[in-house]
Formats: sequence, structure tokens, C-alpha cells
Amino acid sequence: MRYTILLSVILLPLLISSQNYVDILKISYGMTSGNSFEGTSESTDVSSFEANLSIPIVLNKNTALITGAIFSSNRLQLYPSENGIETPYTNLYSTTLKIGLDANFNDKWGMTLVLLPKLASDYFHISSNDLFIGGFGILKLKKHENVFYRFGLYSSAEAFGFYTTPIFGWYSLSKNKKLEMDMYLPISADINYTFGKFTYGFSYFGIGRSFNIEEDNSQTYVQLNALEFAGYAQLNNVIKNVHLRAKLGYSTDDYEVHEYGDKIGFGFIAFNFNDDREQLNPKISGSIFFKLELMYRIGF
Repeated sequence: MRYTILLSVILLPLLISSQNYVDILKISYGMTSGNSFEGTSESTDVSSFEANLSIPIVLNKNTALITGAIFSSNRLQLYPSENGIETPYTNLYSTTLKIGLDANFNDKWGMTLVLLPKLASDYFHISSNDLFIGGFGILKLKKHENVFYRFGLYSSAEAFGFYTTPIFGWYSLSKNKKLEMDMYLPISADINYTFGKFTYGFSYFGIGRSFNIEEDNSQTYVQLNALEFAGYAQLNNVIKNVHLRAKLGYSTDDYEVHEYGDKIGFGFIAFNFNDDREQLNPKISGSIFFKLELMYRIGF
């Protein structure tokens, strides 16, 4: 009980004009099957794992540091089999630090700024080439007690070049605290309804990221274009503060292989400008995916 109260006090400044909870730790494992290579009869399975840790540090009643880390891995075949010989699976890893500031200017306006440096590659030989810098900034406007709007920008320097996307969204919770909407468009969206011990919802996630391939001095990189649409059912408080979520949906994630140094001119949302790159592997199709998520959530 003391521990829960302490965490709630620590996290409260981050949650003014925000959700009435925060996920301290989120762990997920997902998989898809039969992602076909375009123009071939071959396909690959894709598995993914992610652990997301958030540790806020209070400076005063209106300001807190945001710290934490995200680790992810994706395992798949990047190329179809050749002459009956199956190509090996590739592991793509990413480790991201979260370093930021959350501040409330007054009862209505707040701001969040977060820097996201990361190492992303197959981790065969880690070097400075695997370091990419991204981040986002968001202004928050509290409209009502359980309604606020978000206006921001996400940007990242990737192996394929620099890209950015504006963010518009909102958070709302119904008066009976059953219907919740959490939107960061066009990056993510979540709409859910709680009924008894269960929560049912729909989620969307879409973003681009990259990984250098260092094994065998291949001099290539992978551009992941991620789009996931899913429905889910969540069992609340499996044990105290721990929630279990099962997702089923469709993923159009494509893993494009390009020559290292071959870049776009500029990326904006889902559009690439001055993109004359040659993709080295066949396009990988989307597929049905299943994902399990475990969350340690603190409310107040």
C-alpha cells in the first residue's frame, strides 16, 4: 500500500491533464505467419519482442524528468529461399533511451519533450553507424476534467534518411470511466471499453524505423514500415496492478533491404520525397498477427 501511494505521488505531476494511470513496464511478444515474398511462392514467419520501461523523476510539483528505456527484437527471413536452400533468419535489435521533461505551465497547458537516442542493427558488430537520434515534443491542452488535446511533432534520423510527422490527438475518459480514447494520430490510436474485470478495445500503430546489417560486412540496412490494426481483450488486475492483453489483427509490416548510404531526400508522415533507391529484397506482404502484452500499471 505504501509503495503504491509513493508511486502515485511521484507520477502525479506527469499525469496532470493526462491519463489517470501510467504503465511503468510493458512487455509484449507477437508473431505472424506466412508473410509471403512478392513474386515468389516463398514466405517467412515474423516474431517480435518488446520491453518498455518508464521511470519518471519528480523535480517539483509541476515538473518531472522522464527516463526509461525500450528494447525490441524482430526475427525473420529477409530473403526467400534460393534453389531449395532456406535463407537464414535475421535478428533485428533496437535499444532506445528515453530522456525528457514533462512540465505544466498552468491548469490548462502542459508540455512534454523527449529525446530518443537508439542503437539499431543486427548487433553483430555495434558501431557509431548504428546510432540514430529521434525525439518528439507535445503541447497538451486540458479542455475538461477528463478531456485534453495534444499537438506535437515526431522526428527521427534513420539509416534511410530524416523523416518527421506532425502529431494531433486527444485523450478522453467518459464520466462512468468505462469508455476511453487515447489518440496520437497518425502514429497510434486506442479506443476501449471496460466491462467488469475485462477491457475490450481497438488499437492502431504505425511508424517507420531502420536497422543496420553488419553481419558478413553486408553494407545494407533494413527499413521497417510498420502498420498494425488489432482488436484486443484485456484482463485487468491478474495480480495487483498487472494487466494481461491479447491482440489479434492484421499487420502490413514490410522489411525493405537497401544498400547502406542509399537514402531518401526527406520523409513526411508516410510519404518519401526524392526516393530513387533500389530495394534489394522482394516486398514482404502483410499477415494476420497475434500479440500478448503484459503491463505493470499504476493508477491514482
